[in-house]
Amino acid sequence: WEFQALLKARPVAGDPELGAGYQRAIGPLVWTAAERRDFVADVQSMRRRVVDHLPAAVAAREIKLGRGGLRDVEFAVQLLQLVHGRGDETLRVPATLPALGALRDGGYVGRDDAVSLIDAYEFLRATEHRLQLRRLRRTHLVPEDAAALSWLGRAMGYRPDARGDARAVWEAEWALHAREVRRLHEKLFYRPLLEAVARVPSEGLRLTPHEAGRRLAALGFADPAAALRHIESLTAGLSRRAALQKALLPVLLSDFADAPDPDRGLLAYRQVSDELGATSWYLRLLRDEGAVASRLAYLLGTSRYVARMLGRAPEALQMLASDTELLPRDPAELVAAMAEAAARQDTPAAAVAVIRGARRQELLRIAFADLLGRLDVADVCQAISATTQATLDVALRIATRSVAADLGGTELPIRFAVIAMGRLGGAETSYSSDADVMFVYGPDGADGSDEQAARVAHDVAGRLRALLGSPSSNDPPLGVDADLRPEGRNGPLVRSLASYASYYARWSSAWEAQALLRARFVAGDEGLGARFTAMIDPVRYPVGGVGTDDLVEIRRLKGRIDSERLPRGADPATHTKLGRGGLADIEWTVQLLQLSHGFEVAALRTTRTLDALRAAGDARLLTAAQVDTLGQAWRFATHVRNALMLVRDRAEDQLPHQGVALLALGRAMGYRPGFDPGQVVDDYRRVTRRARRVVEEVFYASPG
Repeated sequence: WEFQALLKARPVAGDPELGAGYQRAIGPLVWTAAERRDFVADVQSMRRRVVDHLPAAVAAREIKLGRGGLRDVEFAVQLLQLVHGRGDETLRVPATLPALGALRDGGYVGRDDAVSLIDAYEFLRATEHRLQLRRLRRTHLVPEDAAALSWLGRAMGYRPDARGDARAVWEAEWALHAREVRRLHEKLFYRPLLEAVARVPSEGLRLTPHEAGRRLAALGFADPAAALRHIESLTAGLSRRAALQKALLPVLLSDFADAPDPDRGLLAYRQVSDELGATSWYLRLLRDEGAVASRLAYLLGTSRYVARMLGRAPEALQMLASDTELLPRDPAELVAAMAEAAARQDTPAAAVAVIRGARRQELLRIAFADLLGRLDVADVCQAISATTQATLDVALRIATRSVAADLGGTELPIRFAVIAMGRLGGAETSYSSDADVMFVYGPDGADGSDEQAARVAHDVAGRLRALLGSPSSNDPPLGVDADLRPEGRNGPLVRSLASYASYYARWSSAWEAQALLRARFVAGDEGLGARFTAMIDPVRYPVGGVGTDDLVEIRRLKGRIDSERLPRGADPATHTKLGRGGLADIEWTVQLLQLSHGFEVAALRTTRTLDALRAAGDARLLTAAQVDTLGQAWRFATHVRNALMLVRDRAEDQLPHQGVALLALGRAMGYRPGFDPGQVVDDYRRVTRRARRVVEEVFYASPG
């Protein structure tokens, strides 16, 4: 507080040389005070103590020390000066109003906020002066009696208006200014950016080319020259935008340095800034919401996926200002919002483009929450799956209307449904997952021949896949994969309900029954979807359980996958999908229990792995320890897969063993800064080793 008080010191009498020498001596102390440990927190605490110690009887009338009073303005201004004035000498002015002007001109305070503070400060000072002139004594208390208040209103120059007499007008103005001062005091005085800047050494704030290059190397940038070029581009010129970047970059550079890939993070930040720099809200958001700047630096320095997606939708970073905005949207609300936006478009292509843009926004929301530790892995998979399902739902409506229009009507002559399979069916999709589906139509012969119905259904499925899968420079395509249908790629893309029933009754194999364990309706005609689900239940939950021959076939197929599909050079100990104790091991074990006991244990009739795993434990098919071991391994392996996609921006199943990729993977998974990257590999091997033992006990234990 002493250095805060010395900010206003100036010689007024006596020896001018001595006074100037004193100012020179205290200057460095004043303008480095913010570097002291807990400086910002201490100043904030002192202001709170002043307010808390005001007597309750006078606190509401205290125009200087109370909430929304002069001290709120002065403390906010002085704290901004002390923190930012280390690197910006234009802020080193003693008087409050000129200091506010300098903060405004430098971009540290928004123009509208500065106007509000200046107006309020002038009003409060004028009120204080009138009060003191009335009795010629020092006071900061607004009087209580009506006559004195009426005098004050007139002395301030107010006249009666719609709000009442001069007293009522002054009271209304006081309430307005006090409320605005309090709001802006909270916004500026407690802005997280202040504390972040205070932790940066003073030399890091000046950003001269030589000092910046030296600091960049010290911070761990692999290519300081390239980083310096980005900084020079961001801060070039005398514009307000450049001034704001100069204020933000010292903090951001420190945050980038804490991220796994500082160079890539800074490059991505420049790209986002180039896209959004001309907007009114972007730099203001980073300045006023300190958490946004810090979060953005971490995300861009950790995730290539986020950097790429944010480059195509930079406005999405506004979600970083609020934890509430990071929560996945309600699926029904998401469908309604997509449908409403699509309805405003003139063509199917334009409508689907809007839907794909909304999907991109949701994927970014989920990725933000995932990387910031706001969602666990199961919730991430559920949210991505819900987004995919909403996209399919609304895109199918568009495809259906398009095909109906080609036929000269508004309704299709058939009913049509999309059945989710694989990870989408289990609500376990990842950032890189396609939508595994099957298409069904019915009933046969509705409003025409079976041949015509099949042709219409095929057109709908083809239109849906084309609309969602077409390349786009802005939005990631959603591949719609129907390879899990009967006969795979050699079979018809679309079948009637009767055709599916006939096929499964005559030709269904063990692997198809296993694949159907994840089948669920996701889009189209709900009644048809329910009939399809009822039709396949006896296939996937056979009475009496899986037969010996089918058991042998399942194990043989699992052995083939283990030996043939593991990529050449992959390490089976750390391959998340096909490695020992990985996802395939766990999911096949759980699915075997579903095939064997689903007919008698209703809770096993679920498409979700973790739900089925818990149901197996409740039914005493697995011990509590086995359930815990398999569940922990499934979560860890799934988390690794998701994090690999976020870090590398490509689908991978192999856990890296060293280097920046492993460091970034660990940070993306929530390991704290400074951790040993090898710990990720050790943790993975430990949980999957245990899971493999359970797989051997359960999957290979029963007869056959």
